[in-house]
Amino acid sequence: MTANTEHARPADLPEAIRHYIGGRHVDSADGDTFDVIDPVTNEPYIRAASGKQADVAAAVAAARTAFEEGPWPRMLPRERSRILQRIADIVETRGDRLAEMESYDSGLPITQALGQARRAAENFRFFADLIVAQVDDAYKVPGRQANYVNRKPIGVAGLITPWNTPFMLESWKLAPAIATGNTVVLKPAEFTPLSASLWAGIFEEAGLPEGVFNLVNGLGETAGDALVKHPDVPLISFTGESSTGQLIFGNAAPHLKGLSMELGGKSPAVVFDDADLETAIDATIFGVFSLNGERCTAGSRILVQRGVYDEFVERYSAQASRVRVGLPSDPRTEVGALVHPEHYEKVMSYVELGKQEGRLTAGGGRPEGFETGNFVAPTVFVDVPRDARIFQEEIFGPVVAITPFDTDEEALELANDTKYGLAAYIWTNDLRRAHNFSQEVQAGMVWLNSNNVRDLRTPFGGVKASGLGHEGGYRSIDFYTDQQAVHINLGEVHNPVFGKAD
Repeated sequence: MTANTEHARPADLPEAIRHYIGGRHVDSADGDTFDVIDPVTNEPYIRAASGKQADVAAAVAAARTAFEEGPWPRMLPRERSRILQRIADIVETRGDRLAEMESYDSGLPITQALGQARRAAENFRFFADLIVAQVDDAYKVPGRQANYVNRKPIGVAGLITPWNTPFMLESWKLAPAIATGNTVVLKPAEFTPLSASLWAGIFEEAGLPEGVFNLVNGLGETAGDALVKHPDVPLISFTGESSTGQLIFGNAAPHLKGLSMELGGKSPAVVFDDADLETAIDATIFGVFSLNGERCTAGSRILVQRGVYDEFVERYSAQASRVRVGLPSDPRTEVGALVHPEHYEKVMSYVELGKQEGRLTAGGGRPEGFETGNFVAPTVFVDVPRDARIFQEEIFGPVVAITPFDTDEEALELANDTKYGLAAYIWTNDLRRAHNFSQEVQAGMVWLNSNNVRDLRTPFGGVKASGLGHEGGYRSIDFYTDQQAVHINLGEVHNPVFGKAD
């Protein structure tokens, strides 16, 4: 762990963060703003426009006008694809600037933030290719009937995004939503609005028509709530906490909106005694401590078979103690500052609770040399019982619970013993066990002898309290389009005839 005396502030920060509605940067209708906090000092460094119902209404109106009267939904897929490719090119050229802003705003280590621009660009490239190559269903009954499917954009999509890796996660939703011809209103997380302010300039430079993209900053209970309840927004895609997802579900129900919700997780990493232990330790260290532990797919419950448990705990704890905590701007930093003092207090409350529920073998407080800011030393609790809160509840920070098991059946029971079901990681050299365990584990995504490496063609989402619906690949196309079946008669019409004259 290292303390660095240089806390780098990005050059040329905007004076304020504003909304972007109908192709113009605007303040809130009532002039309200809120502070955005630097997670290293917990001091406000900029003010952002605080959107309310009137601002959301203006953004939705602009998006609806662009959808009903503008060219975007009526452009050929190839024409939209060219603009998406230009967006990807621009994002890549601004990678260093984006990383600098993202790291400063969120507390992410700069080296981890640098990858976000590449991933965001790839999301746009993927859907640029997919909408051109897309094949829809067609069915024939020779000589009798032909049937085919039309896909149509739905309208205004409301996108509500989280504060962990915000720019990249915004691209996950923006790319398929606009690729399929919809218009959008984005409500970024209030903790991290800085990098989202880059989208407007990127889209303008790429040639996206006015009104297709709109952005309203603000709090979830005001701007987010107004977006969910707006009757002219038929789609809501949300990533965030499960409790917030429940509120959105209830508020969207009266309007029968389409919902895609990627929610919380408490994902198991299961290490069997025949696993490659060094690789498993490296992967599970990265899986819970990268991105400051603020990741929905973190393998934050590690289940280790009894035969290798003691060795695993000793080696894992020693390696966790060597994870380098530092300022987000320091290229040597592996864990930076948590995003906000509210979140820091939540994580630290779990650390204190864990000292009663398990045995502390690494971390457990502030790292040395960081008396201020939202810094938490990578923390390891072992011998954690299954009913412990640190085993059951999402902490969303650099804190891990390790628990032993004896048999495959016990490992499966422990893995499934949580309300969440987003991801699971399985480490074993037994091919039969790996596939059978994958089939039985309650998780939307499973990685076998692998870290969290994503293929954009596959579905992303969870089961149980971890989500509703899936996005990724064709699942995103399904969510952001209406499917219309068209049936054509090719032969003699065979109709039952009612009311026929004698």
